[in-house]
Amino acid sequence: MPLPGIQPVLMDEKRNEIEGNQVVGSLCIKFPWPGIARTIWGNHDRYKETYFSAFPGKYFTGDGALRDEVGYYRITGRVDDVVIVSGHNLGTAPIEDAINEHPAVAESAIVGFPHDIKGNALYGYVILKETGEDRNKENLTKEINQYIADHIGPIAKLDKIQFVSGLPKTRSGKIMRRILRKIAEGDFSNFGDTSTLLNPEVVEEITKGKI
Repeated sequence: MPLPGIQPVLMDEKRNEIEGNQVVGSLCIKFPWPGIARTIWGNHDRYKETYFSAFPGKYFTGDGALRDEVGYYRITGRVDDVVIVSGHNLGTAPIEDAINEHPAVAESAIVGFPHDIKGNALYGYVILKETGEDRNKENLTKEINQYIADHIGPIAKLDKIQFVSGLPKTRSGKIMRRILRKIAEGDFSNFGDTSTLLNPEVVEEITKGKI
């Protein structure tokens, strides 16, 4: 009998499977597949808690995803990447999606940083397309925050926006958000191991340009 392929499924907050296309939810896998991790060395309970407790009977990837009109999946970001601002739980992925709708924006990354009044505030790192390089950064900041307000709400506006030429990424393309968080917090003392970065030079550039 042939082995089944990977069978993705989207789940809602009530642990129900989401049917149809053009929908967004938590990305899970229905059945085991060749190569699935079987445990965490020395801590099998943690393995079960991490991957199988959120949606019983399904492997939870930890990512949110969009299933488009033809059934293709697009990862939208980690669902646990949430910043609490003035008591509101704000997912960074939807905010980044809103920012990326701006015609001058190529890519963005959002992290939280401590704020005396809000508890946390949002710090955005934004890469511009060539069409936006010569535009007034102050106007761009206002326009980007207006996009966020229109798509998410005023509570999700960014307190600080830093325009950068690149983001620290691993060779697999994953953004090293822990580095961006430390920079946003003003802590440049220890970025940890940066040997896996594809572009380590961008860390110094972002550090020098911190707002």
